[in-house]
Amino acid sequence: MNDSIIAILKTIFDRDLTKLKAEINAYSKEENLWIETKEISNSAGNLCLHLIGNLNTYIGAEFGNTGYIRQRDLEFSAKDVPRSEMIAKIDEVQKIVDTALDTITPEDLQKEYPRILMDKNPSTHRFLIHLTTHLTYHLGQINYHRRLLDS
Repeated sequence: MNDSIIAILKTIFDRDLTKLKAEINAYSKEENLWIETKEISNSAGNLCLHLIGNLNTYIGAEFGNTGYIRQRDLEFSAKDVPRSEMIAKIDEVQKIVDTALDTITPEDLQKEYPRILMDKNPSTHRFLIHLTTHLTYHLGQINYHRRLLDS
């Protein structure tokens, strides 16, 4: 059963990272990726950088041993990162996630996730599912941002 969980997670991450690239590419003007308003304080560009940093940290560095060092503040403060650079980073993290998930054993899924998160120690299985929903949540925000502000 646990092997199928990894396969399902890989499918979801691949699907949603592919959709993230499509959303970023769907903006009619590249500068619209960075639109913020009083009501919408996180631009699509910053949400995209946040997702890349999140997956590089919690899957890439932890299970893929990539050595990635997160700079979370930059995920929300960086502006005007070229679309092509963000797409390349999504492609890179998509490969990292796929490869790193292959290293996780059924036994690993039952263990506590190696880092303490918000004063909790969830199982690896539970935390990986959380990461898929985190990706999907922000992907929905990006889609809404694009449809609302990219006119």
